[in-house]
Amino acid sequence: MSNNGRLFVVSGPSGVGKGTIVKRLDKSNAVLSVSATTRQPGKGEKNGIDYWFITRSEFEERIEKGLFLEYAEVFGNLYGTPTDKTQEAVESGKDVILEIDVQGGLQVKNKWQEAAMIFIMPPSREELEKRIRSRARDSEEIISKRLEEADKEIEIGKSHYEHFVVNDVLDKAVSKVQTIINSY
Repeated sequence: MSNNGRLFVVSGPSGVGKGTIVKRLDKSNAVLSVSATTRQPGKGEKNGIDYWFITRSEFEERIEKGLFLEYAEVFGNLYGTPTDKTQEAVESGKDVILEIDVQGGLQVKNKWQEAAMIFIMPPSREELEKRIRSRARDSEEIISKRLEEADKEIEIGKSHYEHFVVNDVLDKAVSKVQTIINSY
């Protein structure tokens, strides 16, 4: 897929701050991909801006039609990147930033080898747990699962991603990700 724009995959464990970093990036020549999900909206999230919130049956129908660049089930909810919007933006010369989990990132890399892979790391496991708890969205069981999954995702990230940024000081992390994007 040789296009004018570039595809940037930003991944990392749940609660690491991927969304916060991505929202603060310079988007003068980039667009954020809006993923579809079957999960319930979090505090302040808006349909069509943060995610496309759809039912499981709608999501499964779109999978059958091949309408996702990638999709994954994470903690009982489906997430996916609509192919059409991504393709249109890249072909028009815009960079596309995908903020997705590691499973989805690997699927994208398989289909779109030119994608630049950026992995956001927590400063520590303790800090990651604190961030997950502060969202007040999950039960103790889900928090434990998220932390277990984070350990696995970090290991996968180390072997499959090209760029690594520790989200310790937010402004520095945003600057590092922006520098990586600008280097392309």
